[in-house]
Amino acid sequence: MALTRIKNTAITLDAAEIPNISADKITSGTLADARISTLTSSKLSGALPAIDGSSLTGISAGTSWQSVVTGSTLTAVAGNGYPIDTTSNACTVTLPASPSVGDFIEFTDYARNWGTNAVTFNLNSLKYQGNTTPVPVYDTNGESISITYMDATQGWVPTSDGAVVHETPQTLDIEHLSVGGGGGGGYNSYGGGGGAGGYVTNYGGTAITINKGATYTIQVGTGGAGSTSAPAVGDDGEDTVISGTGLTTITATGGGGGGSYSAEGGSAGGSGGGSRGPDAPGGAGNVGGPSGSPSIVQGYAGGDCTTSHFGAGGGGASEVGEAGSSYPQGGHNWGDGGNGNANDITGSSVTYAGGGGGGYWHYLPSGGTGGGGNGGRGDNNTDSQDGTDGLGGGGGGSGGGPTYTDGADGGSGIVILRMSDADAAGATLVNEDSTATDVGGSGETVITWLVDGSFTAAG
Repeated sequence: MALTRIKNTAITLDAAEIPNISADKITSGTLADARISTLTSSKLSGALPAIDGSSLTGISAGTSWQSVVTGSTLTAVAGNGYPIDTTSNACTVTLPASPSVGDFIEFTDYARNWGTNAVTFNLNSLKYQGNTTPVPVYDTNGESISITYMDATQGWVPTSDGAVVHETPQTLDIEHLSVGGGGGGGYNSYGGGGGAGGYVTNYGGTAITINKGATYTIQVGTGGAGSTSAPAVGDDGEDTVISGTGLTTITATGGGGGGSYSAEGGSAGGSGGGSRGPDAPGGAGNVGGPSGSPSIVQGYAGGDCTTSHFGAGGGGASEVGEAGSSYPQGGHNWGDGGNGNANDITGSSVTYAGGGGGGYWHYLPSGGTGGGGNGGRGDNNTDSQDGTDGLGGGGGGSGGGPTYTDGADGGSGIVILRMSDADAAGATLVNEDSTATDVGGSGETVITWLVDGSFTAAG
């Protein structure tokens, strides 16, 4: 029987017939790239033979890891991975200038030293996490990062980041005024005046930069209680504190309590409490700033007593409290509280942080300007006065007498933030004392806290 040869182009097999072809009748061959591009997963099953990637397009071979980088600079190439060793120096990485969507690069801390010598990205005029500034800085030991270029709007975005932080946080500028709680006045006859709360401000100077979207805690110091028994001095006022992410904590120290009967020295504080007698000095003021606060004068010392047991004034933000003496000197009562400082951060001049007056018998010592309470007068039973809340004034010392022997309380402190109208409008406030107030058409707003609260910056 004669065989008829049929050209293979004339053979048509349906899906049911293909499985019945013997495997030894099928030989290996080569498919054109155009045929491969039309294959779908439904047409393939089982294990596939190795495919030569050089003949294919659009298929990634994965990260191409490079040798360890030890230099101070690196020009990164898309698709590569870089182990970076910063044992000896920091490293600045320049990212590609013209990446394509989907390009990726990986980096890893080879020697766990990024916390000592950081890796900084040069963005090459493109965006990172949607921003052009600040430049990203990776400074966590053992960190690994994979970044992918998304588009012109977001630019490079970390798709894997060990620290999971926002490396390009946006910021805003604020000015502030902070005053600690005033110290309480001293007990019994001729108690020392309480020192004013510490006074800290950057208004009129360099603004503080904070992160948008971050929350900052506001702690407003309460005034210290006046002494009601011997030998206790007046209580110190509480600190006023502003703290939060990316901000060096700002602390306005509470004022020192005034000296009392049998406990004559005033306490140290933002401003020091006044002395009650010559055997001990007035408390020291904070002239260097506590740890974490600006190195500035927050307040001055309480006054000393020059003779016998007469109450000296508490220190204020601008001067030492006056010394206690048995007679008035220079046409005024000795034992007055030290004066505070005037500040117009709110658009109007207000004086803060005056010291409390010391106690007297024949005269009525005045509290310092800025909320300091007057001292008591013993011969006519005039009671001492509390320091003014919201100004951080020191409480007045007792003047003695049959019933008026308690020291007065210090006044609570305050926090004021000043920023642009737009930044204030986008902020979230907790326990602010009053509605945010525009400062006279200046384009800026002040927000005031008289109690504890918080501030979430506009994001």
